[in-house]
Amino acid sequence: MRIDTQELQLKDHKKWKKITLTNDHDMSVSFLNYGGIITEMMVPDKDGKLENVVLGYKDYEQYLTNPGFLGALIGRVGGRIKDSSFTLNSETYTLEANDGAHCLHGGSAGFHTALWEVETFELTDETFVKLSHNSPDGEGGFPGNVEAEVTYTLNNDNQFIINYMTSTDKVTPLTLTNHTYFNLSGNAKRTLHTHEVTLDSNQFVELDEELIPTGKLLDVEGTAFDFRKGRLLKDGFTNESEQNQLAGNGYDHYFIFDYERDEKAIVKDEMSGRTLTMETNQPGVVMYTSNNLDEGLELTEGTTEKYLGLCLETQGSPASLHHKGFPSIIREEGEVNKTQTIFTFGVE
Repeated sequence: MRIDTQELQLKDHKKWKKITLTNDHDMSVSFLNYGGIITEMMVPDKDGKLENVVLGYKDYEQYLTNPGFLGALIGRVGGRIKDSSFTLNSETYTLEANDGAHCLHGGSAGFHTALWEVETFELTDETFVKLSHNSPDGEGGFPGNVEAEVTYTLNNDNQFIINYMTSTDKVTPLTLTNHTYFNLSGNAKRTLHTHEVTLDSNQFVELDEELIPTGKLLDVEGTAFDFRKGRLLKDGFTNESEQNQLAGNGYDHYFIFDYERDEKAIVKDEMSGRTLTMETNQPGVVMYTSNNLDEGLELTEGTTEKYLGLCLETQGSPASLHHKGFPSIIREEGEVNKTQTIFTFGVE
């Protein structure tokens, strides 16, 4: 097990740290203290060849704008908050509208732009880094001082584990997530069309034309959203259903977990043989297939294009701020909230 830290010198005298965790099988995960951004994951294929399975920019300066939120920690609230406002205890809070009329991923000064404090730990069978950030009362329009702690762990079972812990001194919405784009083909050789996904979910959230939840839950039965027994992602790319088309001919939807199996998501790429299983104690996941990813930005391998990366954003639902029946994201004064997501890589 090994931890390497590299100082990065950017323009305008900005300095970041790049941390790389490497296990005894040479799997590695690299990320920045800026935004907690995961820039690279080197994972073996069925022949033992190590390749990068996430999308990352070639030029680190690109992360300053990062229109697709590549690899970033997201907070205070992952997803879109309708009309950039919500009401708590009869008080209405107005947020930044950074996605049309709506607030996306906590606003332009969300956790993806924070310079996180870093502590590294190296043990016999795992390495981990604790990232810490304090968000002051009123930041982005949200109430409450929030202390956030996110731990990235890599172990010798080829598991990458994200532990989130938050606390607040006022009632406030909080649901952190991670916005890494996975591509199991390795070095982004192919789009996601032949990635097979299995999800432990029989319901997903209906979206309107602005990708805002309508408040209605839809059954996956008989639709291209039924991943319970596994299906290729291309099924949704070519499907003519209104929900697939609204999302840009793909998926950008919140799936609610059934809790029928430990593995909430399984992703497979037959050609490389790589598999990715996801476990979490979160109530659901936004599965986004990069339908609206800006095209032509230079990556460490190739350039950004539609359907190049798969995001699995485990979280509560911001729709709960405006509709009943959704997993709540409201945290009480003094509450310490802990969540975990485990990504396990393998081959078959």
